[in-house]
Amino acid sequence: MAINFDLNDLLAFRAVAELGNFRRAAESVHISQPAFSRRIDKLEEALGARLLERTTRRVNLTTVGRDFDRQLRQILDALDTTLLGIRGVAASRMGEVTVACVPSAVNYFLSGVIAAYHQRYPKIRVRIMDDSANAVLTSVARGEADFGLNFVGSQENDVEFEPLLEEHFVAACRRDHPLAGQAQVTWLELAKYDYISAGKTSGNRLLLDQALAGVPGKPHSMYETQHGTTMIGLVEAGLGVAVVPSMAMPAADHPLLVSVPLVDPVVKRKMGLIKRRSSVLTPAAQQLYDLCAEMQVKSKLRTSRFDDFQNTAPAHSPGQ
Repeated sequence: MAINFDLNDLLAFRAVAELGNFRRAAESVHISQPAFSRRIDKLEEALGARLLERTTRRVNLTTVGRDFDRQLRQILDALDTTLLGIRGVAASRMGEVTVACVPSAVNYFLSGVIAAYHQRYPKIRVRIMDDSANAVLTSVARGEADFGLNFVGSQENDVEFEPLLEEHFVAACRRDHPLAGQAQVTWLELAKYDYISAGKTSGNRLLLDQALAGVPGKPHSMYETQHGTTMIGLVEAGLGVAVVPSMAMPAADHPLLVSVPLVDPVVKRKMGLIKRRSSVLTPAAQQLYDLCAEMQVKSKLRTSRFDDFQNTAPAHSPGQ
């Protein structure tokens, strides 16, 4: 059976899949809307399946369309890379990479990686799906993201987990808070102050609850939020103290906030790169994946205050 569509039809489908609107998609490929519609109809007829669900306001991908779009992106990116490699102009490479990432890792790790990546490949578009740990894992497992940056996934059979770094949870407080000048703070001490906690559906909340099971004098929340950035904002406003991963804290020279090493018990999490075991990353995605691994050293420097303390102070066991 002959394939009755061409590259222009595929590019038209990619445009409407990304923009969700026929008029804007037609403008992006520089043809009229009727001609654009004919290309989509031709592609659907050739494939024998509906790829799009059309409404008066928006165009959505069908289940078949989402799967086709995912595979098509990989094919087009590989084709683009091959052609540009032949021409010897890799710096002009075009394409798209989708990364799922927990929010705490975006501002103070992934943003730096993407900045370096953009310098090397300025025409590659990067989509960031910043969401909860469970949502990041699901996005990668379903193939909605090329890969992810997460602290969940090491126990999943279908997911490959490459550890990047181990970070500690720290107490976040204002510089004018009584705890700010201490070399360390225990959970028992923390319980004396208004406490801002993560919501019950948060991956960090689950990790902390497991680590603190049976520990006496745990803090009880006065405020509860779903996102770490909101927690930091409430701390900055002087509403209390919070426990966050060290990566979630601003730089050490922040004018209002400071992190204090948290002990008795020390709680850690491993952050790593996750991807489906069965998947082969596109060249563009592989480059970004590799760059994340290369730049892990920079994020390790953010935990140096706690590491220095650990090297000079006696060890503390949970519950002591």
